[in-house]
Amino acid sequence: MHRRLPTWARGAILGPVELDRLVTAFVGAFFGAAGWLVVGLYIQRRHAERQARSAGRAVYFELAVNEVNLDVALRHGSFQPLAQGTYERLLPELANWLTAEELQTIARAYMSHAGYEQVQRDALIPPPVRMALLERVTGEHRAALEALRRRAFSRGEIARLSLSPRAQGTAAGTTRAADGIGGSTIG
Repeated sequence: MHRRLPTWARGAILGPVELDRLVTAFVGAFFGAAGWLVVGLYIQRRHAERQARSAGRAVYFELAVNEVNLDVALRHGSFQPLAQGTYERLLPELANWLTAEELQTIARAYMSHAGYEQVQRDALIPPPVRMALLERVTGEHRAALEALRRRAFSRGEIARLSLSPRAQGTAAGTTRAADGIGGSTIG
């Protein structure tokens, strides 16, 4: 009850394997696997790049909100807390994506929050020093925003992004809170 293969099939299945066919099969398998590996790595790299770019965008908008709060403190003497939760959460992605110089620029903006908090808490700081500290913190935020703007957005998106209030020149003729005019939190 054992069924036998036809004569033409016995040689193809059970006969000796020719070396050139075996080499061709191995080479084809190798290049097929290598091709899929390259495609997989490419897709993974693109995914990581997209995640890092999204992280950069999130930190950009956190810095933009902070810049608005800095502008309010400069103009009116009203201090709001500066956010840094997004930066702290997404720092690993940013560190893998940004150059050392860009990362340093962004880190400096967040490190400058200590100066902002000092100006907010200490009423004994003279008004010119207050103004200089607030302008320095604002400058650090602007530099970080510019670094992220170049990396996280396309040219078309950059053109559609609104400029910061200070960059638009709206603060040109405003009253300076550091001169003693404004809310009670400054002076």
